Amino acid sequence: MTSPELLAKIASWRAKALANTLTPDEMAEAIIALRAGRVGAQIASDASRRKRAKTEIPSADDLLDQLGDL
Repeated sequence: MTSPELLAKIASWRAKALANTLTPDEMAEAIIALRAGRVGAQIASDASRRKRAKTEIPSADDLLDQLGDL
């Protein structure tokens, strides 16, 4: 769930982007804040998908390790 503070920051970033006054530091802050929420959602989604699967879905790290063994 998104906090009221983050929602206010997003509104501020949007307004500054529309006015073309968004600084590179603010842009970086926005990207970090928005990615943090997506990473958490991805982890939850991956765990849920593995529980529902009839056979366990291997993690990406395991698949990359198997490629290294070839």
